[in-house]
Amino acid sequence: MAASVLLRVVRHVRWYVRELTDESAYERYVAHVRAAHPGTCVPSRREFERKRTDRQEADPRQGFRCC
Repeated sequence: MAASVLLRVVRHVRWYVRELTDESAYERYVAHVRAAHPGTCVPSRREFERKRTDRQEADPRQGFRCC
C-alpha cells in the first residue's frame, strides 16, 4: 500500500515538473497536430524545439535572454 502511494506521488511530482519546465510541450503539439490535422507530417522534436526557440527570440514580449 505504501509503495503504491509513493509511486503515485512520484508520478504527480514528475507531471508537475514536466509542466512547469514545459518539457511536455512537444507531446501536446504532436497530439494537437494528429487530432486537428490528420495526415500532416509531424516535425521531429529537434525541429519543433528549433522553431519554438526562433519564435520566442523573435518576439520582444518574451523577455530578456541571458546568453
